[in-house]
Amino acid sequence: MSQQQSSGIVLRTSGLFGFLAGIVGGVFSFFVLSHVPQFSNFITPTVRNSEPIVIDSEERGVVELVEKVNPAVVNIIIEKEVGTFSSRRMFDDFLGFLPPWLMIPEESVSSTRDQSGLEQIGGGSGFVVTSDGLIVTNRHVVSDEEAVYTVVLSDGTRHPATVIAKDPSIDVALIRIEADNLPVLELGNSDELRIGQTVLAIGNALAEYGNTLTKGVISGIGRRVEAGDRMGAVEILESAIQTDAAINPGNSGGPLLDLSGKVIGINTAVSEKGQLVGFAIPINSVRKTIETVEQEGRLVRPWLGVRYIPITPRLAQANNLPVTYGVLVQRGVNEEDLAVIPGSPADKAGIVENDILLSINGERIEDIDSLSKLVMKYSIGDTIVVNVLHKGEEREVEVRLEEMPEELTK
Repeated sequence: MSQQQSSGIVLRTSGLFGFLAGIVGGVFSFFVLSHVPQFSNFITPTVRNSEPIVIDSEERGVVELVEKVNPAVVNIIIEKEVGTFSSRRMFDDFLGFLPPWLMIPEESVSSTRDQSGLEQIGGGSGFVVTSDGLIVTNRHVVSDEEAVYTVVLSDGTRHPATVIAKDPSIDVALIRIEADNLPVLELGNSDELRIGQTVLAIGNALAEYGNTLTKGVISGIGRRVEAGDRMGAVEILESAIQTDAAINPGNSGGPLLDLSGKVIGINTAVSEKGQLVGFAIPINSVRKTIETVEQEGRLVRPWLGVRYIPITPRLAQANNLPVTYGVLVQRGVNEEDLAVIPGSPADKAGIVENDILLSINGERIEDIDSLSKLVMKYSIGDTIVVNVLHKGEEREVEVRLEEMPEELTK
């Protein structure tokens, strides 16, 4: 055996003995240290019994409240046949100018398909108001007449949904599912809200995370905002509630709650430009709509039959208008969106495009009070006096209110 081979054997043998010695030494050290009191704590840390998490009374109240109201908040799944495309219609009673940073967060794109050949294209939220399945949501959530809507309850059960009514003057719709003994949410009083008040928002965040809870405060009240979706449809929110509770795509139609668990708003719009700047429709603005559908099974409401834009000082200056309040009767962006609906009460009273409506029964039409909101104060069959500025001359026009055609509320 050469000297080189002999040297290799010695090295390998030494390495083996060194390896074995290291193992033995390690085991011995562990045994000694673990049984010597002054060293044992270094390798066997003391484990204390886990202490219960302390929840103060405020947090406990929120937790219990969420457990109570969550079952009445639903997720709405929007599906269409594969290969079809939807189009959005302009709103019937008004127009608005869309700021690029304010949007209605109605849906989150999904590619989920099921065996029926339907593809999920988005989702929204809603809440139950009657135990037999009447649900409130945003109109823009269920605006696609070609889509199929499914309601998913908090326990995961799914129900086909039927659109019962869409209010053309405000972004609210009511849908129904066939179910009994459902938990319901109680409506609060949005006229009593105060800035700084704590609120909770629950909804189907990103159309993926159902019944997501966010908490915040009321940041502002009486906001007038113009919002639109990604398809270019525009919505005007009158006297909206501003909140810093996070509102995400998919949250549209979900409830904004006070700490008593009552609904004080419907989550509708969010600013993409800012952070935590969301808006909700005050529940008092839609209470009559909900009650009418609940009692009549459909939306019954008076109407004038005009499209319009509110007159602001900026609009008045840009167009040399003689007034800075009221509304300008104006057609929509599409050719079929006439300023005055043929055969409507406004048409019968002689109101025409470019007329400026100043007041109803002496009540001025201010920027914060839309024409539709004022008309809703009256009943079908009532005669109202409208002050109209027609070609520079002011005159009084009597208009007999009629029921809005049923086809405009579906």
